[in-house]
Amino acid sequence: MPYEDQRPPAAVVFDALGADYERAFAHAPAHLDALRWLAGQVPPGARILDVGSGTGRPTAAVLAEAGHSVLGVDVSPVMVDIAARQVPGAEFHHADIRELPLEEGSFDAVCVFFSLLQMSRAEQSALLRRLARALRPGGHLVLATVPADVEDLEIVFMGQPVRATSFAEDAFAALAEEAGLTVLERHSTVFTPDHPGAGPEPHLFLYCRR
Repeated sequence: MPYEDQRPPAAVVFDALGADYERAFAHAPAHLDALRWLAGQVPPGARILDVGSGTGRPTAAVLAEAGHSVLGVDVSPVMVDIAARQVPGAEFHHADIRELPLEEGSFDAVCVFFSLLQMSRAEQSALLRRLARALRPGGHLVLATVPADVEDLEIVFMGQPVRATSFAEDAFAALAEEAGLTVLERHSTVFTPDHPGAGPEPHLFLYCRR
């Protein structure tokens, strides 16, 4: 089987995008606001899991610079290599989060910024349940997605063909609650990535606690 066919679809997309993704999205104000909120909730030296850590910026960089112990997990080896070079103060693993063992109560916080969109609805639900269990009681999780009632929709994202699955806003919040999380705050915004041909995107951020 060719190597391209063995990799998860998200790995193929983000291997191709590399640092272009950071340039397009790392300055998003709502993302930075979410990181500031999370930093205000966790204890000093907190252990934080960054799901779909990408290039390490801004999430792992901001949290590591604040003195926290950050583990980034990404399915794209290109992204992991970039992140390890850019954010030496964090740890990055090349792995599929759906298959990575997670010890119960092992993290003070979890970040999931737009990393569920290429998973099926069943996979998103199962993963959120696992991530909620990986939080210590009282721990916090920040979750972001593009809210839309779509399933396996073929789109072009930054020039790459992808298949996207998501939920409408209320359904996505309900998914988090069903996973064992309390949604403390919900923030909806519109962001236009810094990329040729990009248009405005709806973004939904959920601030949650186990």
